[in-house]
Amino acid sequence: MGKITGFMEYDREVRGKLPVAERIKSFREFDIPLPEEHLKQQGGRCMDCGVPFCHWGCPLGNDIPDWNDMVYKGFWRDAVEALHATNNFPEFTGRVCPAPCEAACTLGINCDPVSIKLNEVSIIDRAFEEGWIKPMPPGVRTGKKVAVIGSGPAGMAAAQQLNRAGHEVTLFERADRFGGLLMYGIPDFKLEKRLVQRRVNQLAEEGVILKPNTYVGVNYSVDDLRNNFDAVCLSGGSTRPRDLNVAGRELKGIHFAMDFLLQQNRRNLGDKLDPASDITATGKRVVVLGGGDTGADCVGTSIRHGTESIKQLEILPKPPLERREDNPWPEWPNILRTSTSHEEGGERIYSVLTKSFYGEGGSVKKLRCIKVGWTKDSKNHWQMREIPNTEFEIDADLVLLAMGFVHPEHDGMLKDLGIDLTERGNVKVDCNMMTNVPGIFAAGDMERGQSLVVRAISSGRSAAEKINRWLMDDIDII
Repeated sequence: MGKITGFMEYDREVRGKLPVAERIKSFREFDIPLPEEHLKQQGGRCMDCGVPFCHWGCPLGNDIPDWNDMVYKGFWRDAVEALHATNNFPEFTGRVCPAPCEAACTLGINCDPVSIKLNEVSIIDRAFEEGWIKPMPPGVRTGKKVAVIGSGPAGMAAAQQLNRAGHEVTLFERADRFGGLLMYGIPDFKLEKRLVQRRVNQLAEEGVILKPNTYVGVNYSVDDLRNNFDAVCLSGGSTRPRDLNVAGRELKGIHFAMDFLLQQNRRNLGDKLDPASDITATGKRVVVLGGGDTGADCVGTSIRHGTESIKQLEILPKPPLERREDNPWPEWPNILRTSTSHEEGGERIYSVLTKSFYGEGGSVKKLRCIKVGWTKDSKNHWQMREIPNTEFEIDADLVLLAMGFVHPEHDGMLKDLGIDLTERGNVKVDCNMMTNVPGIFAAGDMERGQSLVVRAISSGRSAAEKINRWLMDDIDII
C-alpha cells in the first residue's frame, strides 16, 4: 500500500453538504467535493490488512484496495480502469449505495472505516470531467441477438456487457425514458437524472438498440420476442408494491410512494402532469408508512414541496446506535441510520401498526394506530404483538405507502412466456440464471426480490456472463 501508516495519521472524511436551509430549496444534488489532497489522504487510510473484507462486503467484488492505493498515489486514470473492471456504473453506486464494503472494512473493527464510497464517486466524477469515459463498441459481432427486458441497473449492466461481448442487444423499456428506478424512483437530490441519461447515451453509442415505450406482453408480443432473439434477459424489477388493506384504504390522499416520487422526477424533467392526478405535499400533514430508503426519499421530497408536517412510521422497533453482540463485524450493522432527508426535518415513530384510516368527504384525515412489541418464539423467530391500551391517532392529509415491493408483475409477459415463479413470487432460475424456458434468463430484483442498486448491477453482469456462455457454447469472451 502507498501509505502503510495512513490509517493512523489521517481521520476519516466524507463529502460536505450544503446547509439544510439552502439545499431544500431545490432538487439538485448538494454534496460538496473534497480537495484532491484530502482525497489522497483518504485513499492512504486503506490499510495493508492482508484479507480485504471489503471485497466480501461488496456485491460487485470491487478491487477496492487497488483503487484506494491509486487515489493515494494520484493515478486517477488507472483508478477508473480498475473501478470499471467490476462496476459498469460507479457514479450510481457512489451516490446511492449504503456501502456494505465500508461496514466490512477491517479498519472498522475498532476505528472509522475507510471512506470507500467517497473514493469511488470521486474517481468516476473526475473521469467524466477529464473526458476519459468513451464509448466501447465491440470490435466484432457474433451474429447472436439478445433482448434485455427492463432498463433499470440490472438491465443496463446486462445490456452493456452483452453488447461489448459482440452480441446485438436490444434494450426494451415500457416507460418513455430508460433507467428504471434510477430514472423514475430515486430523487434527483440523491442522483441527478443527467447522470443516468449520460450512461443511456453511452449504451446507444456503443451499439445497444434502445426501444422505449415498448411493453413486452402488451404492445410487443411474446411471440415476436421468441422469434426475433436467440436469448432473453428478464430484468423488469420488483414492481408490485406492498399494500395495506385496512379500513379506509380507498380514501383519497393515500398513495403508493413510488407514484409520488415518479411524479416529482417527471416534474424535474420538465414533463407536464395531469392536474387531476397530481400528488403534492405542499401545505399538507404527511405521513409516510415504512422506515426504509424509499420512505426517507418521500420525507426529503415532501420537505422540498413545503409540507406542513411530516411523520414516518415504522412497524419495527428503533434500531440501536451501535452493533449488538449478535451482530458482529463484518456483518452488515443493524443500527440506527439518519439519512440526509431525516436531517432536514420530520419525526420518526417506531413500533407502530396502522389499524385503519379515517376520512371526511372522501379524503383521508386521520390514521388510527397502535403500538406493537416484538419477541422471539421458541424457534428464535420474531413475533409481533399489539400492546393493549396504546391506541392513538395521527392527523394526515397525505399518506404515502413505502412498505417495499412484493414481487414482479405476473400477468402479461411472465404468464404468457410460461415462466415458473418461486414461493415468494419472483422469477425462478437455476444455477445459470436461466428460467424454466430455455434461452430465457432473469436478473436483478425480478429474480431475487427487492434489493440494492449495487446488487442489481452485479446480477446483471452475472446474467450477461451466463447468457454469453450459453450462446457461445461456454466460450468466455466477456
